Amino acid sequence: MKNLHEVLKREKYKKIKFKITKTQHLLLNAKINGVKGNFILDTGASNSCIGFESVALFQLAAEDSKTLASGAGATGMQTQMASNNTLQLGFWKDTEFNLVIFDLSHVNEALIQHKSKPVHGIIGADVLLKGKAIVDYYNHYLYLL
Repeated sequence: MKNLHEVLKREKYKKIKFKITKTQHLLLNAKINGVKGNFILDTGASNSCIGFESVALFQLAAEDSKTLASGAGATGMQTQMASNNTLQLGFWKDTEFNLVIFDLSHVNEALIQHKSKPVHGIIGADVLLKGKAIVDYYNHYLYLL
């Protein structure tokens, strides 16, 4: 059987390295609108998101949303949306990337309590589905098509 990496490379998948934090989160670097940030890769998150405090950093045009967010122990959180952004993970790129914006302070407080660095946001299932993702947990790689 051929090496997984060789097969996926032939299929034109892009390989993105991630780290595993002390809290067992998958951490990867991403660029949104050309600006680098740290993100948790969360296969259980329906949408990719960033915290309100990162709107200016990533040059987002935030619009109010009626949708309430929930997750990681918090519910009923107010959200905003930012449409048509550019997301880059390694050599993989999406130029019509939409983000949910909400209060990520509860996530970052939990990370800090466990002596992990805070993150700018979360990469969720929206990206994983669009990129036909394969997660290689053993070698710490995310593959996107």
